[in-house]
Amino acid sequence: MAVYQGARPHAIGLPGRPRFFESPAPTLPRRRARAAVRADRTVRARPGLLLGLIVVAFMLAFFSLAQQVQVSATGLDIGRLSLERQRLDDAAADVRSDLNRLGREPAIRKLGIDAGLGQLGEPLVLQPQ
Repeated sequence: MAVYQGARPHAIGLPGRPRFFESPAPTLPRRRARAAVRADRTVRARPGLLLGLIVVAFMLAFFSLAQQVQVSATGLDIGRLSLERQRLDDAAADVRSDLNRLGREPAIRKLGIDAGLGQLGEPLVLQPQ
């Protein structure tokens, strides 16, 4: 047997009690409760949804942080590579200036004398017979 809140037990063999204090005014219709309220599924009863939203928010924040770190690292790599290129350009300019300076006749003569080579004499021309 189902027992409902506000239900009164009825004695089977006894007549009902007289109702002296009842008002003749019509009773208001009962309000129908929403299904979520009847099942006690309100917002406070959903901690899993709240925890899920917090986890998603933290994942998005960490993704944004990882992107910013990657952009910063790329910027540092670009700066490092531009400095290395400048250094290589300077070294290439030094090599070109050395080649221009050492490629002239006086520099070649001096390098030959320093290496122990002497000055050639007049060329010897042979006559055909």
